[in-house]
Amino acid sequence: MNRRLARLRAVQALYQMELTDAGWQAALNNSLEEDETADEFLTTSVKGTLDHLTEIDNKIQNHLEHWTLERVGNVDRSILRKAVHEMLYMEDIPLHVSVNEAIELAKAFGGTESGKFVNGVLSNILKQCESD
Repeated sequence: MNRRLARLRAVQALYQMELTDAGWQAALNNSLEEDETADEFLTTSVKGTLDHLTEIDNKIQNHLEHWTLERVGNVDRSILRKAVHEMLYMEDIPLHVSVNEAIELAKAFGGTESGKFVNGVLSNILKQCESD
């Protein structure tokens, strides 16, 4: 499975957990097509996001302007969480790649303004990561 598809499946699993009581493994399995299997990148993406959810949510909240995390749509929130996990905890992935991939997911699956919204939040987080 390529990383772009794995990112999509991770966001789908995170979204499903947001809406249901499904555990991460069940949500991950539900996001896969019949001919797909979860690779290490996908598993790390989902489980790692959950393992660091408090820190990730705090980072996102600190970069939201005039919004609370609860007001952010479920799809956008899942995309942001996945991207911030990559940016903070997956050092082998360039920061700009994580941001660009998240923007593409938001444009494809979020609302009409999702791409711009995700771009704005992640760009601010990116600036902070680069200055740290």
